[in-house]
Amino acid sequence: MNKQVISSLILAIGLALAGLFVYCGIHQVASKDRAVVVKGLSTRDVKADYVVWALDFCVRGNEISSLYSDLAQIEQIARSFFMDKGFKAEDLTRGNVSIDDNWASYYDRKPEYHYTLRTSLVISTADVERVIANLGCQSELLKKGVILQSYDWNTNFQYNGLPEIKPEMVQEATQNARAVAQKFAEDAQCRLGSIQQANQGQFSIESDSYQPWIKHVRVVTTVSYYLK
Repeated sequence: MNKQVISSLILAIGLALAGLFVYCGIHQVASKDRAVVVKGLSTRDVKADYVVWALDFCVRGNEISSLYSDLAQIEQIARSFFMDKGFKAEDLTRGNVSIDDNWASYYDRKPEYHYTLRTSLVISTADVERVIANLGCQSELLKKGVILQSYDWNTNFQYNGLPEIKPEMVQEATQNARAVAQKFAEDAQCRLGSIQQANQGQFSIESDSYQPWIKHVRVVTTVSYYLK
């Protein structure tokens, strides 16, 4: 009889311990599943550090040989004009020459000129301020006989300094995310734990609508924190 009692007690204790272990395990898993996912934002307004400015112009006529000469003369006038403005010779590159045969396809009226030759003078420089100062130069070139076919919309302002500001922006975005998570934890009457998962997010660089040399840099991080 005593042996049966002892065996029953041992079995009861074992079942109780097993239940306790199961409860602790479930409670621990449930605690791990308690988390909050937040987003942190960081933005910067920076100035472009490089610019590519393509200035297109053309000549029209009926003799290709003379048109090539006219196009070269106009290109040289434009080149001298910008060098007088302080641009370096290595900043100026002549683009490819294209030919349009205006008589190859027309409908009602034959065009006055048989050929149109087009080329461009491309300014590539880190002197962004000098380009900005000369964006309205078309009237000055017109006085010299150079008619531009494109203006400001052919200007590509670039920003290459992202590697320098990237670590600081990621840190700021993460700190902002933690502040949001901390406020959530306080409102939920619990404590904020360690990071469960983090996603840096992708950086975006957009030009200002009115001042394209101003770039809006933005990154959003997504961070998941444990709640205790």
